[in-house]
Amino acid sequence: MRTKWKGRISRIGSYAIASSIRDNNHHHQPCITCTTFNILAPIYKRLSNRDQSCRESDCRANWLARNDRILDWLLYERSSIICLQEFWVGNEELVNMYEKRLGDASYFTFKLGRTNNRGDGLLTAVRKDYFRVINYRELLFHDFGDRVAQLLHVELITPFSKCRNSDLRQEIIIVNTHLLFPHDSSLCLERLRQVYKILQHVEAYQKENNLNPTPIMLCGDWNGSKRGNVYKFLRSQGFVSSYDTAHQYTDADEQKWISHLNHRGNICGVDFIWLLNPNKYRKILKTSWSEAVFGMFKYLLRRTSLTESDTFAFLRADNDDDYITYSGFCEALQQLNLTGHHHGLSVEETEDLWVQADIDGNGIVDYKEFQRIWKTTWSDQGDEISNGVQDGSGGVKVNQEQTIGLSVENAVLFPPEVEKGRWPENYSLSDHARLTVVFSPIQMPCSC
Repeated sequence: MRTKWKGRISRIGSYAIASSIRDNNHHHQPCITCTTFNILAPIYKRLSNRDQSCRESDCRANWLARNDRILDWLLYERSSIICLQEFWVGNEELVNMYEKRLGDASYFTFKLGRTNNRGDGLLTAVRKDYFRVINYRELLFHDFGDRVAQLLHVELITPFSKCRNSDLRQEIIIVNTHLLFPHDSSLCLERLRQVYKILQHVEAYQKENNLNPTPIMLCGDWNGSKRGNVYKFLRSQGFVSSYDTAHQYTDADEQKWISHLNHRGNICGVDFIWLLNPNKYRKILKTSWSEAVFGMFKYLLRRTSLTESDTFAFLRADNDDDYITYSGFCEALQQLNLTGHHHGLSVEETEDLWVQADIDGNGIVDYKEFQRIWKTTWSDQGDEISNGVQDGSGGVKVNQEQTIGLSVENAVLFPPEVEKGRWPENYSLSDHARLTVVFSPIQMPCSC
């Protein structure tokens, strides 16, 4: 039975991945593969629609068999990097099973439970024959959803053939996370804040260790689609969705694929492996954060069908003068439910937004400053460097700095039906599809 199951995976799920690896090996260019998979913790898997309290965790034979099949698949494909979400850290038997089988297959493993003993968490594994682990960090959000993230800083052990410069350290930063589910609109800001914390953590780690620009991979279940603010926020920071890149999908192609059948019966694409290469100019993180929040602000106002002039009047509140005051701005944020509750903007975050709005710093926002906010659209991804970097005058100068980046070669979702936007009825491994991406290390100019 196990051999038959593996054969099915080989024919359906891994053919494109295996083909990419063979093609690259034929051209003497080794690959890195990365898999992200929400494996549906047994404590959340419902066994009956009629009895919502009946969970798989109550039936050892069920959860053991399902997780054994998951491990069979993971070890059959042997991705260089494995990022799992909803890993049942609260069950010692399951944890030992994963750690032993992955360890026997020469993986380093790192697990992290959600705060407040929620029972599940994350597991990240990397192959010992591919990577040397430089550092491992844990990020605890201490927020409403008790969410966490893992940061793994690794170095490729064997220099790749196209990267012969011995001065170039071939390093990657890997992040694994599982964002909060948007149970209602009040949590949209909290989800955005979680991503902001991750990027702040990565940025601080790079500065603390004086790292040169390094490829960053953000893996996991983002609990949001390509329509959402999280997607737009990451795109504004220069990240690309590896799956969409491999299939040449645009940001507008948001119904081409799915990866999740949620507890409400909705299908959506929420699992991503984001890539930021070191040849991308990154906007200041706080600027992207402010733009993201202003994007939510404008969406809420436009949903009420307010015109530009009506919105300006709304923000002026009771002020008869032709400008917006800080108190009027704060009142508007509260009326839009962006402040005044546990998940809302903090005083510090509100002040940062005001600084972005009050461009000339005179303590008020006039109509011209308001128009800049109102008419500004989401900034697209960062510019890519070709043969040079911009100088202070806006020109381009030759860039002598070289570094290692990653090229997306292929990406596959399993089961294959989800690549066409359909959820198969006979799929029982999880309520998520797994995503595997093939990368090739390449030499490129960096945005130093």
